[in-house]
Amino acid sequence: MAYKRLALKSLLVNSANDRHGELENETAAIAWLFTHNESYMRNLAKDLVKTGQIYEPPLVLSSGANFIVFDGNRRVTCLKLLTAPKRAPSAELQQFFAELKAKWPGTLPQELVCQVEADREQIDEILLRRHTGVQGGVGRSPWTDRMMANFMERTGKGGGINVADEVEKRLKEAGMLPRKKIPWSTANRLLSSEGLRNRVGISVSKGKFQLTHDEALVLPVFRRVAEDLASKAVVLGDLWKTEGKQAYLDRLEAEGVLPLPALPLPVGGSSKGGVGGTRGAGPKPGRTPTPPRPPAPKPDKRTTLILQVDYGVVWQVHIQRQRQIWDELQFKLRLEDHPNAISVLFRVLFELATDNYIRRTSLASVHANDKLALKAQKIGADLLAKGKIDAKYRGLIRKLDQADGIFSLDTLNRYVHSPDFAPSPTHLIALWDQAAPLVVHCLNA
Repeated sequence: MAYKRLALKSLLVNSANDRHGELENETAAIAWLFTHNESYMRNLAKDLVKTGQIYEPPLVLSSGANFIVFDGNRRVTCLKLLTAPKRAPSAELQQFFAELKAKWPGTLPQELVCQVEADREQIDEILLRRHTGVQGGVGRSPWTDRMMANFMERTGKGGGINVADEVEKRLKEAGMLPRKKIPWSTANRLLSSEGLRNRVGISVSKGKFQLTHDEALVLPVFRRVAEDLASKAVVLGDLWKTEGKQAYLDRLEAEGVLPLPALPLPVGGSSKGGVGGTRGAGPKPGRTPTPPRPPAPKPDKRTTLILQVDYGVVWQVHIQRQRQIWDELQFKLRLEDHPNAISVLFRVLFELATDNYIRRTSLASVHANDKLALKAQKIGADLLAKGKIDAKYRGLIRKLDQADGIFSLDTLNRYVHSPDFAPSPTHLIALWDQAAPLVVHCLNA
C-alpha cells in the first residue's frame, strides 16, 4: 500500500458504493447518502469542522486522472460540500454547509492523505475485512445486511461457495479445461449474483451449488466462459460493474452460446408460474431431462408481497428506483399493516418495469399513447417470440385488460384511483404471483 496526498477535487465519491449499489454518477451517490443518512451526515460534517481532522485516510483506486473512493465516501462527501455547499442536494443542506464552512478553523483542506491501491482485488480484500465481520473501531460506520449483500453480489466474495472452483471441477471431469489457468477471482465476480449465474446454468441456494439444466447444455457455456477468462479476452476490469457483466453475457447470447432454456421463478412458494419457455435447444434425445428448480420454501405465514427469495433480478444502475420499491415490497412493508401502500407501489413497480423493457429493447411496436395493458401485451408477444415465456403465460398477459381476471390492470388501477376498492392481502399475493414473471423479465431487459 501507499499513502499519498491527493487533491480533493480528484477524489470521486463512489457511484457503485456497496452502501447503495450502482447509481448513475457521483451526484446521485451524494444524494443517496443524505436521503438515507442525513442526520449521520450532518453530525459527521459538524465533527469535521469541530476537530479539523479526518482521522482515517480514505481508501482509493486510481481511475485515469482521478481516484475512486472505496472507503471514506461519507468523509469525502462532507469535505466536498464544505468546500462547495452548492453541490448539496437540497437548499436546506446548501445553507447548512455554507454556515459550517464559515466555522472551519483556518483554511479548508484542498488535499487529503489517502491510502492508494492499484489492485482492485486488494481493495475488495480490505473492504471484506473492514465491513463484513465484527466491528470494533470507533467512528466506523458498520454495513447493514443490505450493504453486505451488495458487496457479496458485486464481488462474489464471502458467500461460502467458490463458484469458480465448482465450475473448474466440472470442466476437469469432462476433460474440457482450458490450457491456461482460470482466474477464480474474475470468474467469481462475473457469477456473483443469482440472476447472472442462472444465465449460464448455475444456481447457488442455501450454500449448495447446482446446475439448473442438463450438463450437456451447461458444459459448453462453462467452457466458453473459462476460455475467455483464461486467455484474458475478458479481464477483471471488464466485469467490475454489473453493466459489464451483463454486456459480456449479452454478447454470448448474440453469438448463440446463450441462452439456456428459461428457469421458472419462485411463485407462491413453489416453482410454478408459467415463465419456463423453450429458449435454446432442449435436452438431447436419450438424456435424462433436467430436473426442475426445487421449489422455494414456503414461509409459515407470508408477511410481504414479494417472497423473500432470490428472483434472479440483476440490479443494474438504470433500475435503482425499481430496486428501492422492490426492497420495500420484499422486506419492509407488511401486508397486514400496509395493504394500501403496497398496492400503490405494486402498480408503480409494474409500470416502471414495463417502461424499462420498452426502453432497453427499443420495442418498435409500442407507441407513446398506448395504454399500460397494451404495452404489456406487446411485451408479452416479444418475450414469446424470443422464447423467454411460454404460450400459456402469454395467454395470461393477454387478459390484462379484462376486469374479471386475477392478473388485471383494471385491478391495479383501482388500487390507485378508486376510493371504494380496498386491497386485501390475499388478493395482492395472488396478483403478484401471476405478475412476477413479467416484472422480472422486464427488469432484466
